[in-house]
Amino acid sequence: MSTTLSIHNPATGQTITTLPAHSPEQVAELAARARAAQPAWAARALAERMACIRGFREAVLREQESLAQTMTAETGKPIRMSRNELGGLIGRLDFFLAEVQRVTATETVYDEGGMTEQIEHLPLGVVANISAWNYPWFVGCNVIVPALLTGNAVLYKPSEYATQTGLAIARLLHEAGVPADVMVCLVGGGDTGAALLAQPVDGVFFTGSVATGQRIAQAVGHRFIRLQLELGGKDPTYVCDDADPRAAAESLADGAMYNTGQSCCSVERIYVHESIHDAFVAHFVDTVRGYRMGDPTRDDTYIGAITRAPQLAVLEAQVADALAKGATLHCGGHRGAGPGNWFEPTVFSGVDHRMELMREESFGPIIGIQKVSGDAEAVRLMNDTRYGLTAGVYTPDAERARRLLSQVHAGSTYWNCCDRVSPRLPWSGHGDSGVGLTLSTYGIAAFTRPKAWHLRRG
Repeated sequence: MSTTLSIHNPATGQTITTLPAHSPEQVAELAARARAAQPAWAARALAERMACIRGFREAVLREQESLAQTMTAETGKPIRMSRNELGGLIGRLDFFLAEVQRVTATETVYDEGGMTEQIEHLPLGVVANISAWNYPWFVGCNVIVPALLTGNAVLYKPSEYATQTGLAIARLLHEAGVPADVMVCLVGGGDTGAALLAQPVDGVFFTGSVATGQRIAQAVGHRFIRLQLELGGKDPTYVCDDADPRAAAESLADGAMYNTGQSCCSVERIYVHESIHDAFVAHFVDTVRGYRMGDPTRDDTYIGAITRAPQLAVLEAQVADALAKGATLHCGGHRGAGPGNWFEPTVFSGVDHRMELMREESFGPIIGIQKVSGDAEAVRLMNDTRYGLTAGVYTPDAERARRLLSQVHAGSTYWNCCDRVSPRLPWSGHGDSGVGLTLSTYGIAAFTRPKAWHLRRG
């Protein structure tokens, strides 16, 4: 097992720092300490735990600019998008704080004839969180914050591509009053994650690839513990014949290319009615050509670096496959020049489902646009996937949108919008997009277990 972890800037290729990685023995020791510390944390009044999260919220606001700069340096995310993520985090924290008391309050569900029945909501205990790099504050805090609020201890392994951000999350929580043994940040790569999964935890919450999610499910499935896997998607959108092609193209270009296409809910395939297809493609390509690619620290940069260097080969392979099978390339299609991990924003039309571009997750600034004859074909193609995270429809007709989206297998659906996540709504998926959920009141309850009370008086 590696004893150090090197942090690189994906925009320049330079090493930012090298950190000591946790060994399996250290992971086991920290897990034991978390187990010992969790009961006292759960015994604290909810108001005390909420006060810690409010202090964390204040610290994020106070250090927002430096935290954004750190995230941009280690992930390649354009700085304005790093600022957006931290700004958006505040609303999520406010939601958790506003709802946790109601979600976790003991419920009296029956009280007659001397018999009272109640449901108590207890913390799971110690939860493991193996998190993602593309939105490290969002994805990490979707688990960490409700877990802590409901009385759990957290063993948190941030992605090796966002480790400094993960350490910052832990530091600010500790400074806000969360005990160090209750909120533990583990540094390392896959070996550290494997060591974490070997611990006797009460729940595992993971965001990442299907392949890693499958390995995690196999590793912990026999233990019958709470398991949540968010595994990405191949998110489709259908643009109907009555949609405004310019407005839809501008919205969907942003949905496909925001965060350099490195979002679980990025628009990854677009189906356009044949009657407006050509106009849509023209407006889409014009919009994408206007996106500036370059130094992520510049305020006017829209396309940043690819965080993981191996993803460049995936994007190149999808481009080559699409071209070989007859797709039309309108822009992009190549790695960017210079040091670092760069890929040009890439737009194809004339695609179909023989192509990897329309079947496998791209996780980069690349999109395929397919012409369809009508609603039935669009729905069939949208459902022709092993994923089921999000799906959208663009049309001015609300009834038509609802009818179409009700037929699509997806955890989240969008009408005239895309690439959107709300703390008030559950984040879940079908098929290879995973199991379980985060966010909403259901995402708070996910960190508790119900205990039934049968109480007879006299």
